[in-house]
Amino acid sequence: MSEEHEGLSGDFIVVKAEENGVNIIGLTRGKDTRFHHTEKLDQGEIYIAQFTRNTSAMKVRGKATIYCKHGMIKTGEAEE
Repeated sequence: MSEEHEGLSGDFIVVKAEENGVNIIGLTRGKDTRFHHTEKLDQGEIYIAQFTRNTSAMKVRGKATIYCKHGMIKTGEAEE
Protein backbone atom coordinates (compact mmCIF):
# COMPACT_ATOMS: atom_id res chain seq x y z
CA MET A 1 0.00 0.00 0.00
CA SER A 2 1.39 3.42 -0.88
CA GLU A 3 2.24 6.00 1.75
CA GLU A 4 -0.61 8.16 0.42
CA HIS A 5 -3.15 5.47 1.37
CA GLU A 6 -1.49 4.31 4.59
CA GLY A 7 -3.98 3.85 7.42
CA LEU A 8 -7.07 3.59 5.20
CA SER A 9 -9.10 0.41 5.47
CA GLY A 10 -10.98 0.90 2.24
CA ASP A 11 -14.39 0.55 3.93
CA PHE A 12 -16.76 3.30 2.84
CA ILE A 13 -20.30 4.23 3.80
CA VAL A 14 -22.70 6.51 1.96
CA VAL A 15 -25.34 8.36 3.97
CA LYS A 16 -28.32 9.88 2.14
CA ALA A 17 -30.42 12.26 4.23
CA GLU A 18 -34.17 11.58 4.01
CA GLU A 19 -35.01 14.71 6.05
CA ASN A 20 -33.39 18.01 7.00
CA GLY A 21 -31.00 18.00 9.95
CA VAL A 22 -29.48 14.51 9.74
CA ASN A 23 -26.32 14.41 11.89
CA ILE A 24 -23.27 12.23 11.28
CA ILE A 25 -20.73 11.96 14.08
CA GLY A 26 -17.28 10.39 13.61
CA LEU A 27 -15.78 8.55 16.59
CA THR A 28 -12.07 7.99 17.26
CA ARG A 29 -10.11 4.80 17.78
CA GLY A 30 -7.92 4.09 20.76
CA LYS A 31 -8.09 3.79 24.49
CA ASP A 32 -10.81 6.44 24.83
CA THR A 33 -13.51 6.75 22.16
CA ARG A 34 -14.26 10.42 21.45
CA PHE A 35 -16.19 12.50 18.95
CA HIS A 36 -13.84 13.99 16.37
CA HIS A 37 -16.00 15.16 13.47
CA THR A 38 -19.63 16.10 12.81
CA GLU A 39 -21.61 16.82 9.67
CA LYS A 40 -25.19 18.03 9.26
CA LEU A 41 -27.12 17.09 6.11
CA ASP A 42 -30.33 18.42 4.61
CA GLN A 43 -32.84 16.26 2.75
CA GLY A 44 -31.39 14.75 -0.41
CA GLU A 45 -27.77 15.48 0.50
CA ILE A 46 -25.26 12.61 0.41
CA TYR A 47 -22.17 12.14 2.57
CA ILE A 48 -19.46 9.64 1.66
CA ALA A 49 -17.15 8.57 4.49
CA GLN A 50 -14.25 6.18 4.88
CA PHE A 51 -13.06 4.39 8.00
CA THR A 52 -9.42 5.32 8.68
CA ARG A 53 -6.69 4.97 11.26
CA ASN A 54 -8.47 7.72 13.27
CA THR A 55 -12.13 6.89 12.59
CA SER A 56 -13.44 3.64 14.04
CA ALA A 57 -17.18 4.31 14.11
CA MET A 58 -19.87 6.69 12.89
CA LYS A 59 -23.17 7.60 14.48
CA VAL A 60 -26.07 8.72 12.29
CA ARG A 61 -28.96 10.60 13.90
CA GLY A 62 -32.11 11.35 11.91
CA LYS A 63 -33.95 9.74 9.03
CA ALA A 64 -31.39 8.51 6.49
CA THR A 65 -30.47 5.66 4.19
CA ILE A 66 -26.99 4.19 4.70
CA TYR A 67 -25.25 2.14 2.01
CA CYS A 68 -22.22 -0.01 2.82
CA LYS A 69 -20.66 -3.31 1.80
CA HIS A 70 -23.14 -5.09 4.08
CA GLY A 71 -26.18 -3.67 2.28
CA MET A 72 -28.64 -0.85 2.83
CA ILE A 73 -29.88 0.31 6.23
CA LYS A 74 -32.65 2.84 6.92
CA THR A 75 -32.56 4.84 10.15
CA GLY A 76 -35.32 6.71 11.91
CA GLU A 77 -38.05 4.18 11.17
CA ALA A 78 -40.15 2.41 13.78
CA GLU A 79 -39.72 -1.36 13.96
CA GLU A 80 -42.77 -3.47 13.29
